[in-house]
Amino acid sequence: MRKRKFFGLVGSFILLILFACESSRIIEKPIDFEKDRIELTLEYLKNRYGLEQNSPEIDPKMIVLHWTEIPTLEDSFRAFKNSKLPQSREAISGASQLNVSSHFLVDKNGAIYRLMPETVMARHVIGLNHTAIGVENVGGTKDTPLTAAQVASNIWLVNYLSDKYNIQYVIGHYEYTNFEGHDLWLEKDSGYRTMKVDPGEEFMKEVRNATQNRNLKKVPLKK
Repeated sequence: MRKRKFFGLVGSFILLILFACESSRIIEKPIDFEKDRIELTLEYLKNRYGLEQNSPEIDPKMIVLHWTEIPTLEDSFRAFKNSKLPQSREAISGASQLNVSSHFLVDKNGAIYRLMPETVMARHVIGLNHTAIGVENVGGTKDTPLTAAQVASNIWLVNYLSDKYNIQYVIGHYEYTNFEGHDLWLEKDSGYRTMKVDPGEEFMKEVRNATQNRNLKKVPLKK
């Protein structure tokens, strides 16, 4: 069955221009990041990656794009806001009680919200949190598919972040296990993996087609 594309490359650039003004105004919407979350983040860095640090800072070399599978901005934000995992995330609680989070949250209309500083660790991708900036997109289900406006804002974010940091890779969450054995991969537990499909191959194709000028590295082939 042929997969539906969001829109063509030309459409990507048109929408990028149309949303540029809105997208360039990053809206600050911070999640809780006080003592509890800092301690849990430092504990995560030590236990999962063997990194003993005095502060939860990261050196961003990668951007990971996601979807929330939650239909609204506010419900998506609430999922990340608190420091500790809710009981509903029992499947990953054994690895850490640190709540999942992301640096950016993109609403369906393309509005970009910064939830936390880009150089502080967020828990959003196994094995790579120590070097990855996370971008979550509201929606992603059959009833609330990702939008052209979100594609345009993700393209803008890749360019914006690549200008600020030494970004080498832009990947979809579903591609994270391709990095097992890579120099950037630090997860110590070989059994700690989850199956991911977000944000979809077509979404990543659109973002990659529009950011070819960044000369990003190709995702390693899965071993």
